[in-house]
Amino acid sequence: MELVRMSATTIALVTGANKGIGLATAQQLAQLGMTVYLGSRDLSRGVRAAEQLAAQGVVVHPLGIDITDDASVRNAADFLRAEHGRLDVLVNNAGTLARKAALTVTADDLRPEFETNVFGLVRVIHTMLPLLRRSDAARVVNLSSTSAVFTHTADPSTMFARSDDSFAYAASKAAVTMLTLKYANAFRADPALAHAKVNAVTPGYVATDLNAFQGVRTTEEGARASVRLATLGPDGPSGGFFDDQGPVPW
Repeated sequence: MELVRMSATTIALVTGANKGIGLATAQQLAQLGMTVYLGSRDLSRGVRAAEQLAAQGVVVHPLGIDITDDASVRNAADFLRAEHGRLDVLVNNAGTLARKAALTVTADDLRPEFETNVFGLVRVIHTMLPLLRRSDAARVVNLSSTSAVFTHTADPSTMFARSDDSFAYAASKAAVTMLTLKYANAFRADPALAHAKVNAVTPGYVATDLNAFQGVRTTEEGARASVRLATLGPDGPSGGFFDDQGPVPW
């Protein structure tokens, strides 16, 4: 996939970026020269994360955004509209995971993960669409998961088939990949968004607080797929599902 090096005139927003993969993604996009907004539900944590990167010579801008709250997302969009008039790169990184064995899960148990991982993602994309339409090369990256790959989960020999305590999380991330494909089709049909690209990525098994830091990859490695898809050239794919090595099965 052809990549394009961005400039400070490229405006990027990464949600859930005060720690983990989101923080590494914001850092890498800033290192490519973008103006990066580090989205954080708790603005004070976002400020501390931005200060942490500033100490390493990387400039990002903290922005409060709770993707489960309509007003918070609207306020973030209004800020970006007033400051820049558009949004070029949107990385929907914010997510949550609550482990519970499949046979004990109730409908109410599904709500927190779907509210953040699915409804929150749609809330952000919908609210940011007017800003994405004003970009000459809009790129949207949605964080999915290898646990949402049907091919793996259908194979009894894999960890994804043997572990059922990510019941709600895997289902929510499978919804993310489908929504990504639906958005890609809709973008192609909209003259104001036909140039935009939207893809889903899996960061791999990254050591974060979501898995009690049991993952085998670093956050820097986990951010690579998002950064690659955020910097696609005009001939790059849309509506795909990728890791940092290329396409992955659905």
